[in-house]
Amino acid sequence: MKTEEIEKAVDEFCDNKNQQVEDALTPTLKIRYHRDIFPALPDVEQHGNFVDAYCAETIMLTKGQFHLLNLGISVECPAGYWMQVVPRSSTFKNWGIIQTNSFGVIDTSYCGDNDIVKMPILSTRDICIPANTRICQFRLVKDINFDIATVDKLEGPDRGGFGSTGQYEEK
Repeated sequence: MKTEEIEKAVDEFCDNKNQQVEDALTPTLKIRYHRDIFPALPDVEQHGNFVDAYCAETIMLTKGQFHLLNLGISVECPAGYWMQVVPRSSTFKNWGIIQTNSFGVIDTSYCGDNDIVKMPILSTRDICIPANTRICQFRLVKDINFDIATVDKLEGPDRGGFGSTGQYEEK
């Protein structure tokens, strides 16, 4: 075998092994679409690190009204991950709704067929949001295990309390 052929074979072998390792390390989010209830619900769409999700049903809200916006999906997060649900950047501008809990957390225990993902929202104006509107996005976040230590005193300097950014001067 020529040196070039050996190098090519080694490169192909390494590329294949690297792909196998990457595939083994890539987590899989299982999604169940509730198309029995929402037959026209589109598949979620991945754009970069986030996945767009849709409003599963047409909703009419009045200013100040709270609503659990149904996304029409149930999920099973892979072990060691949780799902973060946040509004799309255009959601407030287009629809005047705010996610009331800043961002949603779907952990590994919320994984049953009927554990439908919802986004708690508050409407800032009267609005009708049609079914199948791209309304929020989600991503998987890797769990970080940590310990908690109770102490009598922290070692860092005081910054000045909540809301003090930019006002602290070290002495």
